Amino acid sequence: MSKVAAFGEVMMRLEVPGYSTLAQGSSLDYSFSGTGVNVMSALSRFGHSAYLVSTLPDNPLGEAALAYLRKLGIHTPWVQRGGKYVGQYFLEHGFGARPSRVTYTDRLGSSFNTVAYPETEWGRIADGLDAVHFCGITLAMNDLARMQMKRLAGEVKQRGGIVIFDCNYRPSLWGPDAYGQARPHYTDMLQAADIVFMNEKDAIFTLGMETGECDRIAQLEQLIPQVAREYGIRTIAGTHRQINGDNTHTLTGYIYKTSAGREAQTKAMEAAGGGGFTYSRPLTFPVYDRVGAGDAYASGIIHAELQGYDPEYAVEYAAAAAMLAHTVPGDTPISSESDVVKAMSDRTRDVER
Repeated sequence: MSKVAAFGEVMMRLEVPGYSTLAQGSSLDYSFSGTGVNVMSALSRFGHSAYLVSTLPDNPLGEAALAYLRKLGIHTPWVQRGGKYVGQYFLEHGFGARPSRVTYTDRLGSSFNTVAYPETEWGRIADGLDAVHFCGITLAMNDLARMQMKRLAGEVKQRGGIVIFDCNYRPSLWGPDAYGQARPHYTDMLQAADIVFMNEKDAIFTLGMETGECDRIAQLEQLIPQVAREYGIRTIAGTHRQINGDNTHTLTGYIYKTSAGREAQTKAMEAAGGGGFTYSRPLTFPVYDRVGAGDAYASGIIHAELQGYDPEYAVEYAAAAAMLAHTVPGDTPISSESDVVKAMSDRTRDVER
């Protein structure tokens, strides 16, 4: 198995129990999460050695967060201590026509976004890493976060490691001129990345790409290969989601491969008009907690890439991992590899004895 790390913020999730709103509720449950936390937790359960590169305050709240990370199986020697605050968000669970709602506190004042990592540490962290994961939400925070992301990506790339970038574009985090501010930084990260998670909307809104297509699949199959060629990305993956009238969700995963090992298959598919895409079967399921399911899908693709699985298996595995993430409370995926493999089969779901 591989040694992998994520660079990202540890967030404190404060949620109203059940389906109450903040105005209705009188108590909050808390846990810790974040894209990097979620991805590393899942990869740890898949058997990889998973690390987090982050900053937590040197106080009881920081200790609680560290204990939570260790419980998830995440190694924490690269979680430095400093600053005063943990970033927080409040979650109200949606039901029916009412969507879930997330309200952030002052993230820019968190330890992660205010305390610089020692300059001498980046090379030491990068040594021996097989892969490192970054998130576009972190890219939107401030100049310090962006500088440190790019520095670590460069160190890992220089040593032959795999750079993974999840676009996770959130216009509201970038301010009034979201596109103008975000594009140069997205371009830098895409140029460094080997594996990218994005969809056609990311290509349009972060890179300014144009398409005359109206159908989402047609847009995807036109734009994603252009992104892969322009930035030299070997793998691009993501999901399309449909919310059904009965409140179930239907999820379809996709992966686009441009690596040398995929060359013959890609040419054959392109000749047949399908491009280098592989799609999962559509999975329809009820939703208990949607937050973090995209991180579960990303973890499945990363695991498959590190293990050298073929695209057909990879996309089915990742989609099943995402489906399972919808069935448990909290952001963080907790399914093992055997859980995911069982979910991939169409066996009747019954009590395991």
